[in-house]
Amino acid sequence: MTGPRVASTRAALLDLLADARGKGDRVGLVPTMGALHDGHAALMARAREQIGDGPLVVSVFVNPTQFGKGEDLDRYPRTLDADLEVCARRGVDVVFAPSVDEVYPDGVGADWAEQSVTVDPGPLATVLEGQVRPGHFRGVLTVVAKLFALVRPDVAVFGEKDYQQLALIRRMSRDLCLGVEVVGAETVREPDGLAMSSRNRFLDREQRMRAAALPRSLERARANADQGARAALAAARAELRQAHGVDLDYLVITLPDLSDLPPRTPAGTEARILIAARVGSTRLIDNLPLTLGAVDKGDS
Repeated sequence: MTGPRVASTRAALLDLLADARGKGDRVGLVPTMGALHDGHAALMARAREQIGDGPLVVSVFVNPTQFGKGEDLDRYPRTLDADLEVCARRGVDVVFAPSVDEVYPDGVGADWAEQSVTVDPGPLATVLEGQVRPGHFRGVLTVVAKLFALVRPDVAVFGEKDYQQLALIRRMSRDLCLGVEVVGAETVREPDGLAMSSRNRFLDREQRMRAAALPRSLERARANADQGARAALAAARAELRQAHGVDLDYLVITLPDLSDLPPRTPAGTEARILIAARVGSTRLIDNLPLTLGAVDKGDS
């Protein structure tokens, strides 16, 4: 099994992709922060479907600008050797694993956003995750824009688990005319239904059992969605009330673009239910698509 070529600098990355660009091959990108698992492997497989024999690039970079004060930047797992093994098994051609200085040559101090050119994520970044984690999506979109500029992919694949992130990256690529097709891949789950995440490793056995209430609550909502949004949310909350030690941040149903539901939803309205909660010191997010019944949101 031949492993991927590793680039730690911009110059090395450009050199490794020069032949592919010269031949006009389609280039795929899967941006990650490392600690790769089967969910990431599914993203790689989806990217390979999109690009055929073209080069597949996986970035491994723990981006400091998307972590707020008191968040888990320092304890975020760094497992590059294991990540390279995952990439080798999935036929990745290039792994871009830069240092912080390589990505942010002017530094990332407390005044980073005021001193640098950044991507303003717009009003969608002020709700849900953006309300709980102010500044998070500015850091996400800025680093993704840098990766798009460096790799110049035709296709970039992101997981639907981070659904708001996916929506914002799609919007950025469209609004800034970046020319990158942003593809979402369905969430990969553990046997107990928990969405795969590098943060799951921080849960002890008891916390892991509590955390399984998140996907159960979403499934309960989906099972009741034909009765309308209010009934779906009530079912999800009833499931959560049975779980101790789950500190809910939010539980909402929106349209797929994360805009608010209208007062009345016609039968067959496609929607999304999103949840965020803390179990112990670990914050988890999840979501599922729903098809709502034709029930007035206020009367259901």
